[in-house]
Amino acid sequence: MQLHDFPLLAGILALTAVAGLLATRMRQPLIVAFIGVGILVGPAGTGWVEADGTVELLARMGIAILLFLVGLRLDLHLIRTTGPIALATGLGQVAFTSVVGFLIAVAFGMDTVTALYVAVALTFSSTIIIVKLLSDKRELEQLHGRIAIGFLIVQDIVVVLVMIALTAFGQPAGADVGTAVIGVFAKGLGLLAGVGLLMRFVLPRLLHHIARSQELLVLFGVAYAVSVAATSDWLGFSSEVGAFLAGVSLASTPYRDALGARLVSLRDFLLLFFFLDLGSRLEFSDAGQQLTEAAVFSVFVLVGNPLIVIVIMAVMRYPVRVGFLAGLTVAQISEFSLILAALGLSLGHITNITVSLITVVGLVTIGGSTYLILYSHRIYDRLKRPLAFFDRTGSRRTELTDAEGDVDVILYGLGRFGGQIADRLGGSGHRVLAVDFDPHRVAGNDRPGVKAVFGSAEDVHFLESLPLHRARCVISTVPLAETNRALLGSLRHHGFSGPVALTAHTSRDAEALRDAGSDLVLDPFASAASAATDALADLIGPRTTDGREGNGDEAAEESRDSGDSGDSRDSEGREGDVGGRTPE
Repeated sequence: MQLHDFPLLAGILALTAVAGLLATRMRQPLIVAFIGVGILVGPAGTGWVEADGTVELLARMGIAILLFLVGLRLDLHLIRTTGPIALATGLGQVAFTSVVGFLIAVAFGMDTVTALYVAVALTFSSTIIIVKLLSDKRELEQLHGRIAIGFLIVQDIVVVLVMIALTAFGQPAGADVGTAVIGVFAKGLGLLAGVGLLMRFVLPRLLHHIARSQELLVLFGVAYAVSVAATSDWLGFSSEVGAFLAGVSLASTPYRDALGARLVSLRDFLLLFFFLDLGSRLEFSDAGQQLTEAAVFSVFVLVGNPLIVIVIMAVMRYPVRVGFLAGLTVAQISEFSLILAALGLSLGHITNITVSLITVVGLVTIGGSTYLILYSHRIYDRLKRPLAFFDRTGSRRTELTDAEGDVDVILYGLGRFGGQIADRLGGSGHRVLAVDFDPHRVAGNDRPGVKAVFGSAEDVHFLESLPLHRARCVISTVPLAETNRALLGSLRHHGFSGPVALTAHTSRDAEALRDAGSDLVLDPFASAASAATDALADLIGPRTTDGREGNGDEAAEESRDSGDSGDSRDSEGREGDVGGRTPE
């Protein structure tokens, strides 16, 4: 396609917009629409787009910006906070999928190199898609969301290492492999040293001046990413590796969020050309055999990847529900798998037929896993009985002694909301028994007056080990309405007659919990808004006599003029509740 052919370009963009609208209405990621349009307008479809230098250049720009943003938002702290589970699950899933995928590929008669590419392509999951879906469901801060993002970051690091390794073995035929590897290693050290020097001495000072103009900051980000990518390509590495390192070098600066937010739209637009270029290279000359292979590989990714995550997390004694929800996030291959396939094609390791196979598997698994994640809780409810086979959480349960079982409050959840409640109740002298299914929260609990034990609100049998007959109140800060209703029913079944306070994030959930018999429904968002409004009212001050809002200085001046001390107390010395209320 010649980009100066303006009507053709306009038609392709319009077609992409329509396909994107259909994808969003079907609750599918835009990547599915982009790949579909690429196939439709490529040689396998209408033939509007053919592989040429212009489309390929824009495609490489899109991949460079994508890898730059991945490096820019690389959060190693998240891996540390999720503990060894992120490394164990991420590396374990990569190893399992690679080995089993390789054996399946060999069984289909593929040669060793092709089988390796297919196997590795099946291992990586899309961080972009998963973050978007979990964010829409407000599950990023839940345990399974944090674990999923942790091992997806591990996968992102692995894919960059794989690209570096492929570069080392992508030498011309007849070259000495040992010498080539040593040369790549030396060049890699030089590239890392150069980027490290920029991070230490140049970028912090330079960005301080550049960031004064937001437009210049965006231009610098693109220029820097492409420049380091081009340098990496010149040294014999792939441009993707250089773009990733460029992002990592800016990840510790205070400008990374502003830069990342402004480049997301450019990334999405340029990635369109990558998928157009990919579509123009696809071949379906052996479609019948490809469909059989694609179906087998797709089922393997959709079922096998989540299963290995469930097994690994069960071995580490996480609840089956957490393992299942986290496992569904790896039930697809990612855009990095397609990038890896394109890299293998450019190196001459694989053919267009293999790229077509990986692309079809990507379409099937990305589309299928999206619905699996959207309806993950309903699916788990249907499968929780057979999945109970993997439950190994019983060994984490703590047997409470009589002294430890003497509590005033049983609190479910030690997250942001539950942790604050535990702090205040424990600090005020109440004896709190906190229950959480995040072992790191349980192990890290050091709140005075609060004992933490491992358990789940959905585990009916776990209630039998709790001192319900001694507790004066049970509180759940779990935001899931179904879980809270199940907990309430289990408490009444076990004869607990004390007050129960449950948490809801929506008015519909709150009404349902009240109808179910909850004595009190906690709404953290409404409570926060009430406290913030009171604080703002105190900051703004009372209205003046002429109808204007008075600030603190005007209020103080009026108080002095009237002889008032300014202390909002009544005749008995009690504090008033005007503008200074503390929410209960």
